[in-house]
Amino acid sequence: MKIEATPLKDCFIIHDTVHGDARGYFFESYHQKQFAEATGLQINFVQDNQSRSQKGVLRGLHMQSGDAAQSKLVRVLEGAVLDVALDLRVGSPTFGQHYSIELTADNHKQFFVPKGFAHGFVVLSEAATFFYKCDEFYQPDKEVGIIYNDVDLNIDWKVPTSELLLSAKDKVLQSFATYKKSIG
Repeated sequence: MKIEATPLKDCFIIHDTVHGDARGYFFESYHQKQFAEATGLQINFVQDNQSRSQKGVLRGLHMQSGDAAQSKLVRVLEGAVLDVALDLRVGSPTFGQHYSIELTADNHKQFFVPKGFAHGFVVLSEAATFFYKCDEFYQPDKEVGIIYNDVDLNIDWKVPTSELLLSAKDKVLQSFATYKKSIG
């Protein structure tokens, strides 16, 4: 396992060591002790989630607030996605900055998104199966989000807007400016 820092504090890319042969492959997708040693973070994952989506589906940008805030370790089991993390931690030197990475079933990369970040992804392949671990349980009443096409953030989702498929909820998320006003 190799852990690479991103420009956003506490946000990491995990490169797993894949052992392959004629039968297929094997890799260890998570090792708590190695993760803690490499990042300095003690994470206790309590919930796993999986979704399957078709090309153009955009899910995000979501996060949970307060004591329900979640760290996530995300990866793709099938297909390809563009994964985006947005730093919403008050006082963070990278507050309001985002980072994106392509995660695919073939590259076996994982992306660690810490508490206080909004997170989302868009499916780039015909379909994708997305898997993630969380260190807090989902609490719908604590969910907040930032609109995917916020003009101040200017996130390049790599998919034309006309081809995006969003839930009704994701179409009406708040702007980044409104979020900033709500936190003082």
